[in-house]
Amino acid sequence: MDDNLARETVMAASASMGEAKTIENAGGFQSIQKRDGRIVAFDIEKIVAAIYKAAQSVGGHDLETARQLAEQVVVYLQHEKKVALPSVEEVQDAVETILIEGGHARTAKAYILYRDRRTRIREGKSELMDAVAEILVETNRENANVGNSPSAKMLQIASAASRQYYLSRLIPDDIAQAHRSGDIHIHDLDFYAKTLTCVQIPLGKLLHSGFNTGHGYIRPPRRAGSAAALAAIILQSSQNDMHGGQSFAFFDRDMADFVADAPENEVYQAMEGLVYNLNSMHSRAGSQVPFSSINLGCDTSEAGRRVTRNLLLAYEKGLGHSETPIFPNIIFRVKAGINFDPQDPNYDLFKLALRVAATRMNPTFSFMDSPFNRPFGTEVAYMGCRTRVIADRHGEPVSDGRGNLSFTSINLPRIALKSRGDIPLFFTNLEEVLTLVSRQLMHRYKIQANLKVRDMPFLMGQGLYLDSDRLKPADEIAAVIRHGTLSIGFIGLAETLTALTGLHQAQSAEAQKLGLEIVGFMRKMVDHFADQYDLNFSLLATPAEGLSGRFVGIDRDLFGTIPGVTDKDYYTNSFHVPVGCEISSFAKLALEAPYHAMTNAGHISYVELDAPPLHNLEAIETLVRYMASVGIGYGGINFPIDECTTCGYSGVIEDDCPACDSSEIRRIRRITGYLSTLDRFNDAKKAELNDRKSHLHA
Repeated sequence: MDDNLARETVMAASASMGEAKTIENAGGFQSIQKRDGRIVAFDIEKIVAAIYKAAQSVGGHDLETARQLAEQVVVYLQHEKKVALPSVEEVQDAVETILIEGGHARTAKAYILYRDRRTRIREGKSELMDAVAEILVETNRENANVGNSPSAKMLQIASAASRQYYLSRLIPDDIAQAHRSGDIHIHDLDFYAKTLTCVQIPLGKLLHSGFNTGHGYIRPPRRAGSAAALAAIILQSSQNDMHGGQSFAFFDRDMADFVADAPENEVYQAMEGLVYNLNSMHSRAGSQVPFSSINLGCDTSEAGRRVTRNLLLAYEKGLGHSETPIFPNIIFRVKAGINFDPQDPNYDLFKLALRVAATRMNPTFSFMDSPFNRPFGTEVAYMGCRTRVIADRHGEPVSDGRGNLSFTSINLPRIALKSRGDIPLFFTNLEEVLTLVSRQLMHRYKIQANLKVRDMPFLMGQGLYLDSDRLKPADEIAAVIRHGTLSIGFIGLAETLTALTGLHQAQSAEAQKLGLEIVGFMRKMVDHFADQYDLNFSLLATPAEGLSGRFVGIDRDLFGTIPGVTDKDYYTNSFHVPVGCEISSFAKLALEAPYHAMTNAGHISYVELDAPPLHNLEAIETLVRYMASVGIGYGGINFPIDECTTCGYSGVIEDDCPACDSSEIRRIRRITGYLSTLDRFNDAKKAELNDRKSHLHA
C-alpha cells in the first residue's frame, strides 16, 4: 500500500487467504448481485484479494491491513449506504472511497486502473460477441475484396477477436484509447503482432531459382505459360503470409527470359491465364483473391515489350464474357526517353496503355520523372492503393524485396475541431498526436522484429524480403525488416481546412497554403522520427476505405453536424479535393500535385469522368501528360463501368440493361486504388460515390 502501509508485515500462513471466510464484525451480507443480474454468495475474501493486489502493485505487502480495509468496505455499505443487497459496482465504488478517505492514494489509483482495465476487457468481450453476431449475418465491408463465404466469416471472427485482444492486453493504454476514441486508426489491427503489411516481390529471383510453398520444391519454369502460372501462385502464397497487397515491381523485365523464345500467341495465352488466375484463385483461407499489382512499361527489350503488350491486350479483352477484371491492378510506368514521346522505343506501349485505361480504368500511371522519383531512375514502383517504398537508411534505394511494415493514420479533422480555429494550437495538438503515433509504430515494430522466419515461411523462408535469404528458420527477422517502412497517414485535409478557415483548398488560395503547411509540417515530423529511431519512417496519403465513416461518425457525436466538416458520412481521401467540388481536371491535379512530393510513403490522384472515354483517347493522353507536367507521382482516371451479366452489354446503365432489360448489372468503380464491384462498398464509400462529380475538361 502507500508508505504507511508498505511495511513488511506478511502474515503467517494461518492468516492467509484461506482463513476466515466470514469476518465477524463485518457480517451481514449473505449475497451479492453480479453484473449479469445473477445473485451469488457474498465472499469478503475477494475484496481482500483485490485490495491486496492493488497494494502489491505499488510496493505494499500488508495482507492484514488489506483485510481491515475490506471490513471497512462492508461496514460502509451496510451502515452509511444502507445497502441490503450490494452489487459488484457498489462494492467497487466503496473500495475506492475507503482507500481514498483512508489516505491510501497510490493504492487507490492502482485499484482504479485495474478496475478500468477489467471493465474494458469485459466491454471488449461484449463488443466481440456483437461483432460475431453481425459477421454471421454478413461479412463487413471495410475491405471491399472480402467475400461472404463461410471461410471469410471465420476469418473475420478471428480478426474481431484479435483486435479486442490487442487493444485490451497488448497495446499501451493511452495508444489503445486513442484508437478507440478515433484520434488515430491503427490499420490492420487484427494482424498487429502477426506479420507485415506488403512487399514488392522479386519475381525474377524466384522464377530463376525456384521456390517451395511448403509442399515441395517448384523448379524454374521453361515456358511462358508455366512462368505466368507460377507468378500467380507466388502472389497467392505471399499474401497468405501478409495482411496487405502484393506487387511485382518489374514484371516485364522479370518475365522476359521466359517468353523470349515463345510464339506471340503463347505469350498472350500466358498473360490471359495470369489475369484469369488472379481473379479466381483465393488466399487467406479462401476469403478473398490476392490484392495484386503489376508494374511494367519500362523494359525496352523485345521480350519485355511482348510481356507488356500481351498483358495489356489480355486485360483489355476481359474475362470469359468480356467482364472487366478486378485484378491485377496494372501500373504503367511513364518515363521520357523510354515510352513518353513518339520517338521513344516503348511509345506504342504507352498508347496501348492509354487505350486499355479508357476501356477498363486500368492501367493507372506512375511517373518516373516526377521530381521526387527522378533521382531513382526507373527503380520506383507503386502498389494499387498508393504505397511507395524506395529510400532506405540501411541499404540501396530499391523496390524489390521491400514493403511497408505497418501504418497508422491520424484523424486530422478531429485535431482541427478540438483547436476551434486556433491554428497555433492546432499545430501543437498535431505534434502531440504525431508523437503518439510514432511511439505506437515503434511498439509494433519491436513486436514484428521478434517474429521468426518460420512465422512467415514463404515471405521470409523463400527469400522474398530483402536479405531474408541469409536467415535460418529460427532466426528473428529484425535484421531484415529494417529495410521496410513505418508510415504515418492522414485523412480529411479538406475538412480540416474548412474547420480551421471556413474553406477547403479548392475554395481558397489561403486554405491551400495552410494545407501545404500542415502536410509539410507532418513530413518534417516524420523525417525527425526517421532520424530519432534510425528507421524508414514515411508519410502516407491514407487510402480511406477502412476509415470511411468511422472517424466522421465519432466526430459528429462529439461536435455535432458542422457544414463542410461532419455533415457527410465520410471524410475526404487524404489531401484530395472533395469529390463533390465542381472543378476542372487540370485545376484539381494542380492543387493536389504538391502533396505528392511530401507524401513519400505513397499517394494517388484521380480525374473523374462521367463515362468511359474510349472514343476520346486524345483527351486521356492530354490528362496523363498534364499529370506528368505538374509533378503527380501516381494517377488514375475514373469512370463508371456497368456490365450486364445476362447479355454482356457494357456502358453506363442507369437501371435495367437497355439491350435485354435485365436487372442483373455488375457495377465497377475504383475504391481507394483498387477496382471493386459496387455491392462490396461499405455505406460510407457508397455515400462518397453518390457525391462524386465529374471533373470539367478545362
